[in-house]
Amino acid sequence: MKTRTHAHPLGYALLWLLIAAPGFFLFYGQANHYASTLPASAVGNIAFAWERQWIPFWPWTILPYWSIDLMYGISILICTARSEIRTQACRLLLATALSSLCFVLWPLRFGWDRPEVGGLFGQMFAALGLFDKPFNQAPSLHISLLFIIWLRFAAHLPARWLPLLHLWCVLIGLSVLTTWQHHLLDIPTGIAMGVLVCWLLPLAPVRWQRWHTAAPARARSLALRYLLGSASCAMLAGWWQGWGWLLLWPAAALAVVAFGYAVAGPAVFQKTGGRLRIAASWLTAPYRWGAKLVRRYFLQALPGAEEVVPGVWLGPITAAREVRFAGVLDLTAEYNALAHPAADYRSLPLLDLLPPTPAELLHGAQLLEELRLRHPGQPLLVHCALGMSRSAAIVAAWLIHYRHVEDAPAALALLRERRQRVTLREHHLQELASLPARGEQP
Repeated sequence: MKTRTHAHPLGYALLWLLIAAPGFFLFYGQANHYASTLPASAVGNIAFAWERQWIPFWPWTILPYWSIDLMYGISILICTARSEIRTQACRLLLATALSSLCFVLWPLRFGWDRPEVGGLFGQMFAALGLFDKPFNQAPSLHISLLFIIWLRFAAHLPARWLPLLHLWCVLIGLSVLTTWQHHLLDIPTGIAMGVLVCWLLPLAPVRWQRWHTAAPARARSLALRYLLGSASCAMLAGWWQGWGWLLLWPAAALAVVAFGYAVAGPAVFQKTGGRLRIAASWLTAPYRWGAKLVRRYFLQALPGAEEVVPGVWLGPITAAREVRFAGVLDLTAEYNALAHPAADYRSLPLLDLLPPTPAELLHGAQLLEELRLRHPGQPLLVHCALGMSRSAAIVAAWLIHYRHVEDAPAALALLRERRQRVTLREHHLQELASLPARGEQP
């Protein structure tokens, strides 16, 4: 009997490369051509006054600048799964298309001419000028593509080569300035575009799907609050201008969180294996920094982990560092895992301030029971951010499903006896009441 094997994806990668490479020249070239046909008065320039004096022109940096062309194709070819190949190619194409749209809507030009260069470097600059005119400035597509390409190389290169990769990518990023191709403000906008594209097109197992919550009215209310916060930050950015434009970052972060509560659920944080994907981590950083400050404030008045029943402890995320816990069940969506390296780690990302659905309650209870069977008699920690709501709901579900208590009120009474600050409200109890005991039909 023959064993069925998967075909090597090289042919599939080459097919996508044949789509992505011409796609770059099509979108980028058309945007460049459009800007070149506009009158000079219609093409702006955004640069700091000090840039011409303080940013040097280094002809040799055309080498790392050009190298991204080779890395562009390799970043597709090194992918090992069809879904990864497809996502990488689509990321490159989407970044090019969105950036080109920006170039058309807000045409910009580099502010001054570069010096004459001879020799090999001069020939490379001349070749660059055949298709890359001094337009297409912000966001820097070079930087956007660099971020997307860097992620794939970092995922596939052996660890010993990573320092060299990071150094070379820094050189490429620096070269957009020292070849006098871009102004300084083009770089953060380019990074933002790359981050946004990678977040919009996540790699498996993360995928976008319609999310269902046990409390839709509360979810909509929370989404509206975050959306109002996002709009406020955006309006302040437009009002203050200057450095005030930095407020667009928290505006984007709060918009992402609002999208999570309204549509996509915890998938907006793209947490897999206890870690947020880099794009999601960077995009939501202002929100998570704020959440961390709030967490620290409340933890001042809260105890650490507390034992609910022998071997099962309930506590905040900071307790996960304690080496006494043989297993850790992490219920946060917005934080990276803090569990110590020796812990048997499990993760079930849940959004804060919402009751888990019956399916989530059952899944969490099963994960906890799995840990208990793997580590009999050893302490296990179930945590969320503060150890008050999400984690309490899952421990209550475990108590009910595995018949340690009779019903939801009994589970709540036990939890509050062992951890007084547990916060399970009426909507939590309603979901817990619908949870079947083990052996019963749901």
